[in-house]
Amino acid sequence: MVDAFGAMNAIGLVAFALAGSLKGADADLDLFGIAVLGMLTALGGGILRDTLVGRVPIALRTTGDVAIALAGVALALVLARLLGSRLRNHAAIQLPDAVGLAAFAATGALVGVQAALSPFGVVVLATLTGVGGGSIADLLLGRVPSVLHEDFYATPAVLGGAAFWLAVRAGVASGRAALGCAIVVLGLRLLALRYDWRLPTV
Repeated sequence: MVDAFGAMNAIGLVAFALAGSLKGADADLDLFGIAVLGMLTALGGGILRDTLVGRVPIALRTTGDVAIALAGVALALVLARLLGSRLRNHAAIQLPDAVGLAAFAATGALVGVQAALSPFGVVVLATLTGVGGGSIADLLLGRVPSVLHEDFYATPAVLGGAAFWLAVRAGVASGRAALGCAIVVLGLRLLALRYDWRLPTV
């Protein structure tokens, strides 16, 4: 589990730091604002995940997560410079956001099983870990978080968390189950972006 968690966590940190920083650049924030948004997007979900299972967040115990997130912020600054005005709604924002959602949903599911949570708890932890950082970024930018409106965003994390729990119950090793969870979430999110899937409104 440690290897699977470490890999998914690193992927999620870079992806969300990249996505959050690019959102900040797109909103014309200054360099400090971009860095803050990128770091909160990257670290928010993991801090929420660890807090919910009653442990001091990894980001506050070691420097590894912060360093990885900072690397994502630096990469975003380079991309923002290259893309310029073409940044808005560019795949450079959407793709890493989808990757971060998938990777962090997997880490949430892994931690949920390790903490002996119920099936519901595993799915909730997978979902909140996946959407937590992005929701913080949206709030700071004055937007309704994607998870709360019609965009097909949190649903892939819910389904991925459920798929993880079912796989583990069927005897699949947690590392493989985490990979399967990430693939399910990423696949559904990319399909939603490609075909503009949306949940119905009232």
